[in-house]
Formats: sequence, C-alpha cells, structure tokens
Amino acid sequence: MGAPILVLYAHPRPELSRVNQAMAEAVRDLPEVVVRDLYGLYPDYVIDVDAEQQAVRQADILVWHHPLQWYSGPPILKEWIDVVLARGWAYGHGGTALRGKLVLSAVSTGGKPEAYQREGFHGHTVPDFLRPYERTATLCGMKYLEPFVFYGSYAATETQVHEHAEAYRAHLQSLAKQRAAEHG
Repeated sequence: MGAPILVLYAHPRPELSRVNQAMAEAVRDLPEVVVRDLYGLYPDYVIDVDAEQQAVRQADILVWHHPLQWYSGPPILKEWIDVVLARGWAYGHGGTALRGKLVLSAVSTGGKPEAYQREGFHGHTVPDFLRPYERTATLCGMKYLEPFVFYGSYAATETQVHEHAEAYRAHLQSLAKQRAAEHG
C-alpha cells in the first residue's frame, strides 16, 4: 500500500460530468485513497472544519479534484480552503500541519488544449489559472505538483473519458508508491 491520498472532489453538478464522475469512480476503490465529495457532504457550505482537518492529517497527498469553471475552481473548494486551512494550523505562527505534504490539482476543462495557450482563446495556460492553488500550497509548506488535466470534456468520447479515468487511477497509484518509498 502506498501513502494515503485524500481526494477533495468538488463538482457542483456531478450528474452532468462524465469526466469528473469517471475519475472519482476510478480511484474510489483504491486502498490508499479517500474520496470526500465536498458538495455531497456540505450542500449548505457549512464545512465541518474539525472533520476536514482530521482527514487532512491522515493524508500524505491531497488532491483538489474539480472542473475549471470561469477560470477557477468551484465555490465549495474556495470555502474549504478558507476555513480548513486556518492560520495557526496550516500556515502562520504554529501552522505546520501541512508541511511536507504533496498537493495535486486534478481538473477538467470544456475547452481543448490549444484554447489554453498564451496565444489561444483563453490567453493563458491551465497552470496559469491554477496559480492561486499553487501559492496556497506553497504558503502552507506543501509541494505543489504539475496539474493533471483533462481537456475537451464537452466533446470527449466515452473511450477518451475511460482512458483518462484509468490514467488518473494509475497516476494516483504511482504518486502513492513514490511517496511511500520516500518515507521508506
């Protein structure tokens, strides 16, 4: 078994997302993975900070799994970051709870890869739009990994969705094994 992974799944309308649903389902049965559906747990946006901090404490790798919407993540993920990653716990004086953990953004976009280039339709890359997550990770002493991105979800075939979900599963398994080996 590899290092424990906490997937914070944040999709406001999961029933409409073939890609994100397939990704979450592909990893849900892995022994090292815990998937927490933030919208399912907190439809009223009142997040149980103690429960979330306990889940984070038990993980070595965090995954912020969400669609890229209006160049950012869904509101529940922002709320989760705002209240769970508290000063004195996650950062600031005495805030060392996350130090040394890995964090991965696993995102989907409706647009194709060429749209997410500096010369493309959106004028920026996906990592550009995810910069606040990277900075949050850095502030909290975590190592931010290269994002795992699915482009073109609107036009994706079932085969492409399935292949991406399997690649996500393999990626998380690989991260867990590498991390476990580092801790030796």
